[in-house]
Amino acid sequence: MRQILTEATFAFTIACMPVINEVVLSVWDAAWDRGEVDALDTLLHPDYSRESAGSSTVTGLSDLKKDILEVRAAFPDLRTTIDKLIIDGDDFAIFWTATGTFTGPLGEVPATGNRVQTRGSNQGTFRDGRVLHERVTWDKSELLADLGVPSLRSAFESDLSDLVVDNLSGTLSTDELKGFNRQFITGVTVVTTKDAKGGPRGLAVNSYASISLEPPLVLVCVQKTSSTYPTLFQAKYLGINILSNQQRDTVATFASKEPNKFASLEWHDGPQGSPLIDGSSAAIEAEIKERFQAKTHTVFIAKVTHTELSDAVPMVYKAGGFFDGASLTEL
Repeated sequence: MRQILTEATFAFTIACMPVINEVVLSVWDAAWDRGEVDALDTLLHPDYSRESAGSSTVTGLSDLKKDILEVRAAFPDLRTTIDKLIIDGDDFAIFWTATGTFTGPLGEVPATGNRVQTRGSNQGTFRDGRVLHERVTWDKSELLADLGVPSLRSAFESDLSDLVVDNLSGTLSTDELKGFNRQFITGVTVVTTKDAKGGPRGLAVNSYASISLEPPLVLVCVQKTSSTYPTLFQAKYLGINILSNQQRDTVATFASKEPNKFASLEWHDGPQGSPLIDGSSAAIEAEIKERFQAKTHTVFIAKVTHTELSDAVPMVYKAGGFFDGASLTEL
């Protein structure tokens, strides 16, 4: 009897395969290419779950619909192609390719106008002719990586909220960690660029570092809430100005919400048009090569293409105060 039932089930599955193929292709096209996400209700099981192979995150139908709508808002011309669909009993695999233009923001990532082609695969199981579970090799972080905006995965491993775990003393508050950071003496820089209309933009940044001399690479870390961030993200070049001990007012300007921070400054264009501030201790212009997402910040990696040096003494920052780099007297 068991053998007869198995053969009957197999014959039924084979007979239904063309129908399942047609449903999968139709629903995929409606949801991903036209944004008709409610079409997924006809294909996905009420207990549907979706696992990301990269992050091991498990989500459900409502999260999938939300992700599709967010991706389509960022890529309104999105088009997908099913390269191969394999169904073997209650198991399936889909291999696909998608193309689109990044014309709207995706979460906290501003649009760049770049066109992207991305690929992925979904593997899963059916129950009662509907998709019960699938494991996917692609998510929004993979899409951003294909656009040249990868994420620093370690920054997304857990939500630390207001606490940071310390193996020796238990926990310490975010304020304590900030206190530690303030004790680190740094230079004071202003990172600059130009917006789409050619207007100068900039913000004060003390998280600057040289990465290497060969090739000449530097990094700056910028908070996503900065008003300059969208413009900087879309820029090809940026300027980094190390402020001198005579530019205390300049620091205050760029740390403020002043809409036109360059109105009272003297500055000039670098070779690629980045604003370089007159009177700085030193300035460089650099081509942005990488943008790494790090939760609340983005790390910009840039290749230096132009340098300017002066004899002006640099300003330094420590514990909330600004000091003369030569005498270490407070400014």
